[in-house]
Amino acid sequence: MLEVENLNQYYGGSHILRDVRMTVTEGTLTVLLGRNGVGKTTLLRCLMGVVPTKSGTISWKGTKISQLPTHTRVSNDLAYVPQGRDIFGRLTVEENLLVGAASRKAPSKIPERIYELFPVLSDMKHRRGGDLSGGQQQQLAIGRALMSEPQLLILDEPTEGIQPSIIRDIGRTLRQLVDEMGMTVLLVEQYYDFARELADHYWVMSRGEIVAGGAGSEMDAHGVRELIAV
Repeated sequence: MLEVENLNQYYGGSHILRDVRMTVTEGTLTVLLGRNGVGKTTLLRCLMGVVPTKSGTISWKGTKISQLPTHTRVSNDLAYVPQGRDIFGRLTVEENLLVGAASRKAPSKIPERIYELFPVLSDMKHRRGGDLSGGQQQQLAIGRALMSEPQLLILDEPTEGIQPSIIRDIGRTLRQLVDEMGMTVLLVEQYYDFARELADHYWVMSRGEIVAGGAGSEMDAHGVRELIAV
């Protein structure tokens, strides 16, 4: 479904992404792992067109999208939950969710399935986003991304700074999106156990390069924990 070929990106004189090659298979949950600073977030930002690529190609369902602007990629069924969530603190939960539908014909109300996935958002729909806890904001950020009805959901470290009970809820929701709703998920994650539990496939980055990949069920056998250990 998503194919990255020989992708390169620079910040100033620093070569951040080095001939990255990676695929994401339709209807699966793929995790991208690696230590801090190896280029994971930069790769996701390139996938969404938030930053341009120096060279290489990004193909989505067989069509090259490397030169398309971000809003066009969203209209073509990609959605992105950035690290740090980036919700609108002064808008209510309901207003934040409706913003996520901007690429579609904006609905007059939130689809019930969003509240079924994240019941806390229904309970707090009139509360301002900035008044929510970190875990609640993360659920709001995911819910907002789902409002665009994506086929591919890209998440950048959704467990960062989140309490364990919410992490478990997010994990269950991501598997539900894949197993019951047929969505494809690309998840950047540092927590090995969380990633291993969810992954159908995995990739590992180091110093801007993909250095390993395979089936999620083989992560232990392939020594992935050691590859990402600090």
